[in-house]
This record gives sequence, C-alpha cells and structure tokens, in this order.
Amino acid sequence: MLVVMEQNATQEQIDAVTSLIRERGYTPRPIPGGERVSIGILNNEGAVDPNPFLALPGVKQAIPVTRPYKQVSREFRKESSVIRVGDVSIGPGSLTMMAGPCAIESKEQALTIAGHVRAAGAHIFRGGAYKPRTSPYSFQGLGKEGLVILAEVRRQTGMPVVTEVMETETFDLVEEYADIIQIGTRNMQNFSLLRRAGRAKKPILLKRGMAATIDEWLMAAEYIFSEGNDQVILCERGVRTFVNHSRNTLDLSAVPVVRKESHLPIIIDPSHAAGLRDQVIPLARAAVAVGAHGLMVEVHHEPERALSDGAQSLYPEQFDRLQRQISAFYEILCRNGTMGHSM
Repeated sequence: MLVVMEQNATQEQIDAVTSLIRERGYTPRPIPGGERVSIGILNNEGAVDPNPFLALPGVKQAIPVTRPYKQVSREFRKESSVIRVGDVSIGPGSLTMMAGPCAIESKEQALTIAGHVRAAGAHIFRGGAYKPRTSPYSFQGLGKEGLVILAEVRRQTGMPVVTEVMETETFDLVEEYADIIQIGTRNMQNFSLLRRAGRAKKPILLKRGMAATIDEWLMAAEYIFSEGNDQVILCERGVRTFVNHSRNTLDLSAVPVVRKESHLPIIIDPSHAAGLRDQVIPLARAAVAVGAHGLMVEVHHEPERALSDGAQSLYPEQFDRLQRQISAFYEILCRNGTMGHSM
C-alpha cells in the first residue's frame, strides 16, 4: 500500500503515519515527491486495511499496490527515475551510451579503445575485470589488475566506468573502483549478491536473465531496493530461444512494457543479444526507436585478437557511425514528441 500525504502535510503528521506502520509490524518507506510525500508500506504478507491511515491528519489517500514488485513499480513511484553518475544522466531526457571492450586485456588496449569511444561521443566506459565464461578454460579476466586499469581510464578520459561483479567476496573491491556495478545475466537471481548490491553506495546495472520473465527481472530489482539502494538501471540483453541465427533473441517489447510497469530506466545491450557484429547496429537503432534510455555496446580496435567476444565487437569506425546515426535519430524522435519523459 502507498499512503499519500496532503501537499501541506507537516513532518509531525508524516511521522505519525510512519509510527503507525511500524506499530502494525510493517516497514515504512517514505518517498519524497515534487509536491507531496508518499509513504510505502513494506513487508506486509496480505492486504493492508487503509482505514486506520485514512483517519490520520494529513493523509490524502491510501492506494493498494497490486504488483509483487512494490518499490520498482509505477504504482509506488509515478515519476520516472533518473540515475546520475557524475555529469551523466541515465533515464528520460537522455540517450546514454556505454561502450568499451567485453574484457579489459591490458592498459594499452583499454586506453586505446576508451580514446576512440570517447571521441565518438560515448558517456560511460564499459569493460570486464571479472568475466563469467561458459568454458572454465576461457579468459576469466584480469581481476583487480583490470579494476586498476579501469580507474586509470576514468582518470585519463573523465568517463565513469561500469564493470561486472560476480560474487559477494569481491563486491567490496569492485565497489571501490567502479562507478556503476553490473550484475550479469547469470547472477540475476543470485539473491545474496542482490542483497549485497542493495547495500552498495553505487548505482547497479541489472541485466535480465537469459530465461527470465519481466516479472522475475523486476523482482530481482526489488531485492536491491529492499536493502535500501534505489539506484538501479535495467538492461535487456536478449533471451534464450530456439534460433541459431543470433546468440540470443533481443526482446525489444521489454522496453515499452518496463517503461509502463516500472519507473526505472532501461537500456539495451545489442552486442550480447546478437553475438554477431553485423547485427549490432540494426538492433541498436531499433532499441532507440522503441524508447530505450541508452545502449551498452562492445567495441574493440582489434576484435580478431580479442580475448572475449571479438565476433560481436564493433570496430571503432563502426561505433562512430552508429553514434552519429542514433544521435540524429534520437533528436528526430524528441522533436516529434515520441520520447516522452514520464514513460
């Protein structure tokens, strides 16, 4: 349930509502708004009787929340969330580009690619220090050395960095170096990792599991919210289907559904969806057309020598062309009013 206060409600009246929520064994979650404060009721196993709250001074209404994912739903928060990382905004009103190699291989490699993508207009540098690989014999990443290289990329280019965390044991280390912490598709329902992400002081980029429904994905985000971290970015990266013409199947329909159901920003990773370089640019354009708030694209200056996912990595000149195309396309959509700010 969501208790909505009157516009002129006093702090004393707000405190009275939160006290009553606690008395009844629930958890209050105040949600400051532009005009009024709302207070979410959490940890209730069944329906909550609205009448005791409606009787309190300063209460405007009590709204049932029908979704199992409460805090990430639009019922809970109507205004769209915008995640800010330094000078970069992710959400309505922006088209944010995250770009870089699948894996950090060396300082020279990372800085070379970072220079290319920054010059083309990328906002955030992506690169894996820890790599979850299907084969135990594949390159697993440089670990802490890769994190140190990412910090150097940030220092030299000014771009924030996003990288994946794989386990709770290394979470503190990744949080120390990263500006955005990614939870990958294989860990979307690693609940201990999600709870640790909920205690982080950095934004979390949560990728959809390769066989997860949208409800399961939003419930994973709810785990993060439940621990206090409301800085969550959703990333659709393709789901596993029966096709063999691409690595995964990009679910573009997830974008309008998520924007209707949740206030969280959603970006698209066309690289992992496609698995093949020649599909990345068309999928990226389509992602912008359906209203994604950003893209995460893999770029490598020598993809034939890449230690991870070279076949899906764009050459720098291809990324430059993509950036110019989607920027022009996004401006047209904005002028036509297609890219609404609220949904």
